[in-house]
Amino acid sequence: MASTAGATGWLRGKVKAVPSGDSLVIMGSTKAEIPPEKTVTLSSLIAPRLARRGGVDEPFAWESKEFLRKHCIGKDVTFKVDYTVPSIGREFGTVFLGDKNVAYLVVSEGWAKVREQGQQKGEASPYLTELLRLEEQAKQQGLGRWSKVPGATESAVRNLPPSAIGDPSNFDAMGLLAANKGRTMQGIVEQVRDGSTLRVYLLPEFHFVQVFVAGVQAPSMGRRPTNDTIPETEVSTDDTNGEISGESQQPPTSAQRLAASSLSITEVAPDPFGREAKHFTEICVLSRDVRIVLEGVDKYSNLIGSVYYPDGDTAKDLALDLVQNGFARFLEWSANMMEDEAKRKLKAAELQAKKDRLRIWTNYVPPASNSKAIHDQNFTGKVVEVVSGDCIIVADDAVPYGSPLAERRVNLSSIRAPKMGNPRRDEKPAPYAREAREFLRTRLIGHQVNVSMEYSRKVGVPDGPSTVVSSSADSRVMDFGSVFLVKSENDEASSPSVNQPGVTNVAEMVVSRGFATLVRHRDFEERSNHYDALLAAESRAINSRKGIHSAKDPPVMHITDLTMASAKKARDFLPFLQRSRRHAAVVEYVLSGHRFKLLIPKETCTIAFSFSGVRCPGREEPFSDEAIALMRRKILQRDVEIEVETVDRAGTFLGSLWESRTNMAVILLEAGLAKLQTSFGSDKIPDAHLLAQAEQSAKRQKLKIWENYVEGQEVSNDSSTETKQKEVLKVVVTEVLGGGKFYVQTVGDQKVAAIQQQLAALNIKEAPVIGSFNPAKGDIVLAQFSVDNSWNRAMQQKSSRVKIQDRVAIQNSKMTGQCEICIETCATPCLIVLIVNGPRGAVKSQNDTFEVFYIDYGNQEIVPYSRLRPLDSSISSAPGLAQLCSLAYIKVPNLEDDFGQEAAEYLSECTLHNTKEFKAMIEERDASGGKARGQGTGTVLVVTLVDVEAEVSINAAMLQEGLARLDRKKKWDTRERKAALDGLEEFQAKAKRERLKIWQYGDVQSDDEELAPPPPRKAGGRR
Repeated sequence: MASTAGATGWLRGKVKAVPSGDSLVIMGSTKAEIPPEKTVTLSSLIAPRLARRGGVDEPFAWESKEFLRKHCIGKDVTFKVDYTVPSIGREFGTVFLGDKNVAYLVVSEGWAKVREQGQQKGEASPYLTELLRLEEQAKQQGLGRWSKVPGATESAVRNLPPSAIGDPSNFDAMGLLAANKGRTMQGIVEQVRDGSTLRVYLLPEFHFVQVFVAGVQAPSMGRRPTNDTIPETEVSTDDTNGEISGESQQPPTSAQRLAASSLSITEVAPDPFGREAKHFTEICVLSRDVRIVLEGVDKYSNLIGSVYYPDGDTAKDLALDLVQNGFARFLEWSANMMEDEAKRKLKAAELQAKKDRLRIWTNYVPPASNSKAIHDQNFTGKVVEVVSGDCIIVADDAVPYGSPLAERRVNLSSIRAPKMGNPRRDEKPAPYAREAREFLRTRLIGHQVNVSMEYSRKVGVPDGPSTVVSSSADSRVMDFGSVFLVKSENDEASSPSVNQPGVTNVAEMVVSRGFATLVRHRDFEERSNHYDALLAAESRAINSRKGIHSAKDPPVMHITDLTMASAKKARDFLPFLQRSRRHAAVVEYVLSGHRFKLLIPKETCTIAFSFSGVRCPGREEPFSDEAIALMRRKILQRDVEIEVETVDRAGTFLGSLWESRTNMAVILLEAGLAKLQTSFGSDKIPDAHLLAQAEQSAKRQKLKIWENYVEGQEVSNDSSTETKQKEVLKVVVTEVLGGGKFYVQTVGDQKVAAIQQQLAALNIKEAPVIGSFNPAKGDIVLAQFSVDNSWNRAMQQKSSRVKIQDRVAIQNSKMTGQCEICIETCATPCLIVLIVNGPRGAVKSQNDTFEVFYIDYGNQEIVPYSRLRPLDSSISSAPGLAQLCSLAYIKVPNLEDDFGQEAAEYLSECTLHNTKEFKAMIEERDASGGKARGQGTGTVLVVTLVDVEAEVSINAAMLQEGLARLDRKKKWDTRERKAALDGLEEFQAKAKRERLKIWQYGDVQSDDEELAPPPPRKAGGRR
């Protein structure tokens, strides 16, 4: 207690509580978090006694206490202890409120009587004379307890309910809640049990109840020691003021003794910051008028409510203050009874207290999170695709129009829409998934949006954001952000964003329609910057029972997918599409520049659709990606019109397509991204003259595929003598696989010399320290080849099946001018590998093995970690020099088939075991292998391989040796293919006559597979 008068004994403090009409609890004016406090009874005064357990008030007891409480609570006072009575453990003193003696105020208003002398000498107030004078004056005026009004004494006794006099057994908590749910009730806090538990008088009935503060939980105050007195519900007042009462106190009941014994078994210390939390609540609400809004009742009939106390002209929320100051934690089950806005404030306050590590959160350690904030990544663009109800693809305005690099996938922050499923895994869309996507499609496609990226999250590949990430190889990073739709005058009315006026938060729009739910983030997990608005939107959707919150059955839409059906079923469906000239459709996917997957709502089916007579470059060919990007930008998920003319043998419908009355084939041709094939029959194509004009315009401007076009050198498309100029490469063979496949390098390619120069300049260091270099699957690194100890560019993958050392010697001699003998003594060339497989997790030993693929030669092997080195990105980014090829027009046995090993050895002898150069004439490109991930994968060039010196076709030589057979002719083959097969027929006939190799038992081939129509192509899309 801070002293201001030194030896005079006068002290300063603040009134914390008023237990009765003649006593005060005063706490010291110190900066300590829990200052000392003292209970002071006013000297020489006796106020009326409040009711005890089972008793009644003395007349004017409540009014006396209220007078003192309203005058003194929370006020700064000066006080002095006049005397003490050790027998009852009380201190009596004089208290000044400013320059006014508090005892004078009480006595002058008639709320206490003056005791002239105590049992011991000196037990009297130093101001006794003046107190007696003021008492006499109050009696004469009939003030307070001296009132002379008839019946005033009887009316000054409160009619207390049982709960106020220690009998809570008949208290109906549920009835009180039902009568006052959501209403404000007045009360006075009589006791603070802990920081979040209060005992309150509810006015005007004086129900004495225990109230748990809703939504929070403060640290416990522990359990009292053995020598504690029996706890009583009521707050008793001093009735003797230093004198021993003439009334004998009633002995405790058996129930009280049992309660006392159960509480006194063991002492439990308060939780950390338990005392501080209780003190904070006491100085806020103890002995003060409060407003209580009842929220609920627990199973023990304890009331749960929100408590508001006055602070100047405003009212403050006790729960929010406790959480903000780190004295309480957010309590989910209790907060669920509150309004959403109050609940959000509490949760946000707890998060901030954790960040600031206030009090109970001093040692708080945030849980590990797989999300990472994204800062200052804002862009504008147009929506190209709606993937689902919570994911869209936006074309960035800052990237050139039509570029594939312009598209950015954006997942809407902090929301989760129903999954669209995966047809390839027979996963059907979840309820309301189609509706959520359609809702966004009709509002966003082609519209301008502002995107603010907020965070990224690493998730497992198979199941999306809910999957636990196990390793970097099995995960991907998803970017999340807020998307704002720039509203036009024709847009439907919707609530604009608070932070960006004039625009609408797309996530809020989806949630408010009931098409998505909010993600309940963990503490310190990154979330939307507009999370509060999303919570409010979800609350509105739940209350309105919209979408997924509805009790109704979700709408069901049955779609016939003709893209996955047989060609016969597609042909059977053709008459239905030709009944009406034009059909309304929606472009679901862009499969290539001229081929799409369409949804026809009227016929409830999806079809594969292609432009009649217009063809774009195929996959992996130049300008293929540009054609796809242009069509995605122009028509993906747009409402279009189609006119179906026929269906091809693969089940793809052919016709014309219009978007906003514009023939989209014309757009492709004008951009130089497609060619017109009039062999289809120009009389069948609507707008054929427009298509021809568009193609001629692109030719004149030499756009894209026409950049090398020279007028007059091309034969017209409808000429019967049309021939196609084939691409011919000069190559050397570097690796032979089975089944007629092999790897080649292009002779004279500038890339070869450039890469070798870069590798020769490298300084190969000692083996890396474990932990500093952790190669993973798919990484491009340097590897030391096991045969000659040379360093190679590699990707992790199996050992070669043909004599590798010969191939290495040949290639090194070609590229560096060295012979096989001097490889060990000269500067060793470096080869690069792609890691295909390796140990799970981090490298633990120099002997850990990796499967690598030599991307410049085509072979692969298993090497230890000690033979790997990191590679600079400027070198690793260069594509591999080895190109996978296969022999055209023939079928060569695989290694595991009869004569498969002999076929591989013969091909190796013809190509690998010498330094000859070959001409590879590209007949077609097979991109079904996807991206190169190891040996035997990637785009395959189907070639005719010709020995330049001997002018002998390797394809024909394989047939003549009986190590291959012709890929039989089919009725739909082109004239060019049929002519090539006819030319090779004589070489196969010779092997048959002589019964060589595969023909030793006669004709072994079956015509069934050759005469059958081609299998239907499954639709695959660029998402």
